[in-house]
Amino acid sequence: MKQVDESIAERHRAKMANRKAVQDKEVAEKTLEKGLLIVHTGPGKGKSTAAFGLALRMLGNNRRVGVVQFIKGAWSTGEQPALAVFGDRVVWHTMGEGFTWETQDLKRDIAAAEKAWEKALELMADETMGLIILDELNIALRYDYLDLDKVIAALQSRPPDLHVVVTGRNAKPALIEAADMVTEMTLVKHHFKAGVKAQAGIEF
Repeated sequence: MKQVDESIAERHRAKMANRKAVQDKEVAEKTLEKGLLIVHTGPGKGKSTAAFGLALRMLGNNRRVGVVQFIKGAWSTGEQPALAVFGDRVVWHTMGEGFTWETQDLKRDIAAAEKAWEKALELMADETMGLIILDELNIALRYDYLDLDKVIAALQSRPPDLHVVVTGRNAKPALIEAADMVTEMTLVKHHFKAGVKAQAGIEF
């Protein structure tokens, strides 16, 4: 074990005690509790993955979770069978038909997005839900498959204790403004550029 001079250790204790006092005071001042509108966006990997991490946290607190996938759907992902072990505590709807360059059919893409949004509204009206994940909704909004103003209005009128996570690149500025928390995933390095293909357990 590395030896630490006692005077240095004492200065560290005093510094951490001061820091704890500031942190405790800040935490104590936060008294509001409400359902959050959370947006995961940006070009980096991990937006949906982070949302599913929140799903596990919500399940661990005995709350139900709903998932609506707006774009994904042409392939299966590992999260769905993993969360299926929670039974009816997780409600999962895969409504997409794949990326826009795969379908190459604008009318079909719009129809799929509209159907997915109807399912999202249904889940948001379910008072037993604690968290709704609207996976890749940002993509549907980016291509104007859905009316942005109507989507934001519905998100803002959701039950007051319901948390909603919206994922996908290129989140619209109006959605970012309406959100309580926004995280942008920044791409620093990706193995795909080095010729590594999408792999089970990592990409899906």
